[in-house]
Amino acid sequence: MPLTVAREGETVRIVKVGGLEETHRHLEELGFVPDTEVSVISKVGQNIILNVRDSRVGLDGELAKKIMVEGGKS
Repeated sequence: MPLTVAREGETVRIVKVGGLEETHRHLEELGFVPDTEVSVISKVGQNIILNVRDSRVGLDGELAKKIMVEGGKS
């Protein structure tokens, strides 16, 4: 499922990061790599603030849709 589906308070695991090479590389530099757990701090529409590798990162909906996740534990 895309990251945009995750709810506030959930922790999910990244399965795949898509997008063009430049987008993919940018997301990896931010810590979005497969098998990494991320926690959803807050959401406003499709925009999302996450905790990834002890950092807070904000993504717009278009970037968040490129990150496929699984799980969903509070």
